[in-house]
Amino acid sequence: MILLDTSVLVEHFRKKDKTSTFFYHLAERHDEFAISTITHYEIFCGSNDSQDAFWEVLFNNLTILPFDVSCSMAATKIYKTLKAKGLLIDLADLAIAATAIAHGVSLCTLNEKHFKRVEDLSLIMQG
Repeated sequence: MILLDTSVLVEHFRKKDKTSTFFYHLAERHDEFAISTITHYEIFCGSNDSQDAFWEVLFNNLTILPFDVSCSMAATKIYKTLKAKGLLIDLADLAIAATAIAHGVSLCTLNEKHFKRVEDLSLIMQG
């Protein structure tokens, strides 16, 4: 199973040619995908009524991993480590990374800048 970051889904939504997206190419090689509840929240906060149907169909075909106590503990560790280095990332990105770590899955993202700072996070990036 691969956890999809918000950036991967937004790119897929925005591009007219879906076959040129990172998610499309990943789906050619893998068949089990998930999102975090944080990504679910971010997507619906940024969508409007006309876009909601697209997201609902997509999310019905993905596993949605909860942000639970184990995720909270992983997020706490990430936060403290990054804060000590002066390299904090957005809270949502931190929670998404923690979800991947706590659930033992790789994270697929287009946001290399933030996520590569997180130790013990298995990343799948474009390129």
